[in-house]
Amino acid sequence: MSACYTLRVLTEFAAAHTLRGYPGACARMHGHNWKVEVEVEARQLDEIGMGLDFKLIKRSANDIAGRLDHQYLNELPPFDATNPTAENIAAYFYRELAQILNDDRVRVRSVTLWETDRACVRYTED
Repeated sequence: MSACYTLRVLTEFAAAHTLRGYPGACARMHGHNWKVEVEVEARQLDEIGMGLDFKLIKRSANDIAGRLDHQYLNELPPFDATNPTAENIAAYFYRELAQILNDDRVRVRSVTLWETDRACVRYTED
């Protein structure tokens, strides 16, 4: 059986959005204090015994969150063309992080986006 390490970090941002085509109150502009949980999987440890430095994961997640923080998401790419649903925001974080962090030893495993304390979506790719 091969080893697998899952590293997890949490970041957050505040942003407003409007859900286009939604048949209810969320079709009006409203905001959330979003929480983003990032899981990175390492199959091997580096030369000092780490899967990946938590600082790198945190910095990358914080940089992406910083682009969205205190913004109206509908005005920012890709959400100016893609509905800024929790599902689409989670996929955005996943793909942006994968471009930064993935290599032959580690990969982004999932992104869980919490819209409220009781509602979240988890995004992953095979």
